[in-house]
Amino acid sequence: MRRRILGLETEYGLTFYPSGKSYLPMEKVIGYLFEEVIPTGWPSNAFLVNGARFYQDTGCHPEYATPECATFKSLVAHDKAGERLLESRLGPAQAKLADEGFVGRLYAYKNNTDSMGNTYGCHENYLVERHLDFWRLAEQLIPFFVTRQIYGGAGKVFKVSGQTRFSLSQRATHIHEASSSSTTSSRSIINTRDEPHADAERFRRLHIIVGDSNMSEFATYLKVGVTAVLLSALEEGASFPDLTLEDPVDSLRQVSMDLRLRTPLKLAGGREKTALEVQWAYLEGAERHFADLSQGSFRNVLVHWREMLEGLESDPSSLAGRVDWIAKWELMQAFMRRAGAGLDDPRIAMMDLQYHDVDRNRGLYYLLERDRKMVRVTSDAAVAHAMDHPPPDTRARIRGQFIRFAKEANRPYSVDWTYLKLSGYFEETILCTDPFVSYDPRVEELVTTASGDLYEI
Repeated sequence: MRRRILGLETEYGLTFYPSGKSYLPMEKVIGYLFEEVIPTGWPSNAFLVNGARFYQDTGCHPEYATPECATFKSLVAHDKAGERLLESRLGPAQAKLADEGFVGRLYAYKNNTDSMGNTYGCHENYLVERHLDFWRLAEQLIPFFVTRQIYGGAGKVFKVSGQTRFSLSQRATHIHEASSSSTTSSRSIINTRDEPHADAERFRRLHIIVGDSNMSEFATYLKVGVTAVLLSALEEGASFPDLTLEDPVDSLRQVSMDLRLRTPLKLAGGREKTALEVQWAYLEGAERHFADLSQGSFRNVLVHWREMLEGLESDPSSLAGRVDWIAKWELMQAFMRRAGAGLDDPRIAMMDLQYHDVDRNRGLYYLLERDRKMVRVTSDAAVAHAMDHPPPDTRARIRGQFIRFAKEANRPYSVDWTYLKLSGYFEETILCTDPFVSYDPRVEELVTTASGDLYEI
């Protein structure tokens, strides 16, 4: 299945630093963040005019789920649109808090851990066909996800046995199983919960919860693009060597701690391969399968994947403009040289956090981007457009049309991923079970031929 629906769900860290000594429930902060985006009286399960979902997740984290996307670059733009939405709400929420006497600074971070050791996720979603052997597919993909962090990791400073270390991934130490149906109590590499948000007889959703949240547009593009290309190759029967890991969870943590990318991982049967060698095996299998492709998005991904592995093999620092953990590590090393500081310096921990600040005037990632040191795959104009417009080639277009109309008409409505209903107009629920379909005649008629009576309050 070459065409595929893709989506990202990103949970954000939220912190309020008061100027005085005052306790502030995070629920109040969240409430002000959602004001105007989710007006009083509208559904709390808030879908937006761009087809995305913005809501409060467990642990008082604002979460942004992109609309269904059908291209890699569209997904990057809509992922960044979630950042921009959250950034746009920080100032108004901070002003509201100040009006109530809570003076201070409000910060939102696109990362995966807090100072208390808690973790929150960045979940990837890939539509797959129901007739496939899902469990066999998962087994073939686990070594890939274990080793993908060498270019998808966001980097993290943490202490282990009293020693401060730097790791490739923020999520690796919080994963406890290879596969599981839970996303909290027993976090796994692949989540097996069967919740397709589509026609369950035709589709299933591959839900990946092992990945880090990426600030780098290129890292997001590559990790999602490579996964989609590999999925298509496996679905079409491509041949890959047996890369089964003896202990996937232990290997995940070994890779995360290996900045030199040379630690051998134990494979089933007593063999050993490094994370780079595992990725090379997947790449070469995909290149063989798609050898006839001379252009298009898959060919572009294969080219970038090869360039990435070659760079990691020869000079990882050359990829600082593409890979978050390398960009962050380069910044930290430069600071430590200038300041004569060590990795346990509190300013290093602050840099670790500031890299993920979504405020473009404060965040270290955005400082690098302004200095043209980060490779972009989208543009500010495309991100701004994605904030208010759904992808034109998925069912998100139908949802966005419907929500925009309902809000302009000031009519209560009910929306989920697979249905739409407008209160007080027609009783029929519009089902949208095929995420590839971007046109529904009932919604088109509603939007284009609504009578004046509909607008009466």
